Amino acid sequence: MRRWLWCAVLAVSMVARAQEGRPPAHDAQPAHRVTVEHEGQEKVDTSTYILEHVADSPEVEFQVPLSDKEFILRFPVWRIPLKAVACPASTEEPAKLSEGCLDISLTKHTFWMLVGSVIVVLLFTFGANRNPNQPVPHGARQNILEMLVIFVRNEVAIPNIGKEEGPKYTPYLLSVFFFILTLNLLGLVPWASTATGNLGVTLALALCTFLLTQIAGIKAAGLGGYLKHLTGGAPVLMWIIMIPVEILGLFTKPFALMLRLFANMLAGHIVLFSLLGLIFIIGHVAVSIVAVPFAIFIYLLELFVAFLQAYIFVMLSALFIGMGVAMGHDEHGHEEHEAHDEAHAKPQLAASPANAPG
Repeated sequence: MRRWLWCAVLAVSMVARAQEGRPPAHDAQPAHRVTVEHEGQEKVDTSTYILEHVADSPEVEFQVPLSDKEFILRFPVWRIPLKAVACPASTEEPAKLSEGCLDISLTKHTFWMLVGSVIVVLLFTFGANRNPNQPVPHGARQNILEMLVIFVRNEVAIPNIGKEEGPKYTPYLLSVFFFILTLNLLGLVPWASTATGNLGVTLALALCTFLLTQIAGIKAAGLGGYLKHLTGGAPVLMWIIMIPVEILGLFTKPFALMLRLFANMLAGHIVLFSLLGLIFIIGHVAVSIVAVPFAIFIYLLELFVAFLQAYIFVMLSALFIGMGVAMGHDEHGHEEHEAHDEAHAKPQLAASPANAPG
């Protein structure tokens, strides 16, 4: 499971950082300093505060509770020139992949992804039952982990992929489930950030499922059967229509995975901060009587959504992988059906009066 997890983290980190440009470091200001002058008084710019909180940045801020003190962790700039003199000499200038400069610097979301991966690895390294003489788990931690693992295997992997192939893909589904769940829950911790609210992160996770789905289809049906499936079983004259439609259908599945997880996690945090921001927008403490209870309700709803979105991502991943595995069953089914028809046609041919002996 750790092997799958580290592969997923590496893919997510590379895709999340391989962007066209990176905002300059001086543009990333601490959120609490985003203020505007209004009638001689400083007011918090709520919209800017919210957008900077959910956006990625080259630094992580930790504020001391009930004080104005904060600690800012700024990450070093790591750039790989793919061409000669492709990267700017100044780290303040954004790196552009189109010009041949690959920026793999750590960011806020990448940092919390690494934290989440370490938590998952430590959780299963020290929390799982590794005593062969005592197969029954003891304690709340071991029982909860076993319950979630068995749920993903028996209720997600096997029903959607099959009894034979389902257990083979269970390690990947478990890695993705606990990885996404941990990132979602980290986003609910004060001063932390939701990495799954980054479109690059969800894109990389969706690409992992997409690649595994294609591998499962080729492995089950063979390369010829996989390519034959792109025709949709239509006549040759219809291939010009069916092949583009089938290819488009291959990419709509990971697109739905990417967008669903990104939109749900991003929208929840924006709604939560918008409710609390009403106190500063209206500028009266009485607003907190309504805003704070609603914000608590949204926070609890986000806690439920964190589990729900991890489950939906894994469920749809298992469903797509199962559709790839089913290609092989379709090919074997067609072959068996043709052999069955030929076996039935021979006795009928021999039993006809025209073919009778004499």
